[in-house]
Amino acid sequence: MASKRVAVIGASGYGGLQTLRLLQGHPELQVSFLGGERSSGKRWSELTPFLPLPGDPVVQTPDPAAIAEAADFAVLSLPNGLASTLVPPLLERGVKVVDLSADYRYSALDQWKEVYASEARAFPRNDSELCAEAVYGLVEWERERIATARLVAAPGCFPTASLLALTPLLKQGLIETAGIVVDAKTGTSGGGRAAKENLLLAEASEGVAPYGVVGHRHTSEIEQLSSRAAGRSIQLQFTPHLIPMVRGLLATVYGRLRDPGLTADDLTTLLEAAYRHAPCVQVLPVGTYPSTKWVRQTNKALLSVQVDRRTGQVIVMSAIDNMVKGQAGQGVQCLNLMAGLPAETGLPLLPFYP
Repeated sequence: MASKRVAVIGASGYGGLQTLRLLQGHPELQVSFLGGERSSGKRWSELTPFLPLPGDPVVQTPDPAAIAEAADFAVLSLPNGLASTLVPPLLERGVKVVDLSADYRYSALDQWKEVYASEARAFPRNDSELCAEAVYGLVEWERERIATARLVAAPGCFPTASLLALTPLLKQGLIETAGIVVDAKTGTSGGGRAAKENLLLAEASEGVAPYGVVGHRHTSEIEQLSSRAAGRSIQLQFTPHLIPMVRGLLATVYGRLRDPGLTADDLTTLLEAAYRHAPCVQVLPVGTYPSTKWVRQTNKALLSVQVDRRTGQVIVMSAIDNMVKGQAGQGVQCLNLMAGLPAETGLPLLPFYP
């Protein structure tokens, strides 16, 4: 089996920190390179004394040649647009990449340029072939392709929770493709570590606020993968909300059943079958609804389904930790598969409660 040295680029951001925390206890993958722009040249202990690393390494400028010399895999936890400057030279040097940004989540570069217009102006790109090649890293539905990929685009946190709920229903043709609604709530860590006014304690605490009500960037990402699952173009309504907690994400997904005779028990059986080989996904009994606290600091996704016989609607609830299953943990799942390991290797599946 190939060596399993991992470079973490963007190491001091939330995604990088969470990735490092997960890899520290990993039995097979070892961190061999820390990269960063603003943190370059600093010892790790200067930046994060609360998360010591063996040898107290120095954060280095993310030079592709230096990364390739030190690592076989790279996790990129960088702002949108910036990863696209590193991925081509890393792949040319034989480094396999898991990108936590949105740069390779769209199979068409033109769609990325449309959705991420400001980033596209700042980072001119012509790597449409890599966009088409990249595997969307929703592990439970792309296991085989991830295992042989050299470039994996880890999904966003909102798409992860939403697609885990939607994909089985769409693949089986059990819901109408029109009228799907995703109502989702997330903690403040989803906004990243850089200072933002709306994420200040005085702004975010003691209140719940919707944002990006029409045209949120994750809408098109959810639609792209929903359309693949259904085999036809899908448009849906997605509304995110900011909740005054640090981590956690709950997506409540609504769809109209094609067969109104289907029951919550029927659909629970379907979900259990769809995820029977997915140790990071658990389907709860009918009438038990997930809490974000139940998945906090784990790579677990909890799903629950209910049917409203009065309206013919199905409601699927999906809870994840946005920083783990919604970001770094899913990235490690992808690394595991790319390294020939079981996807759940080294990942926490049980929460500390409360």
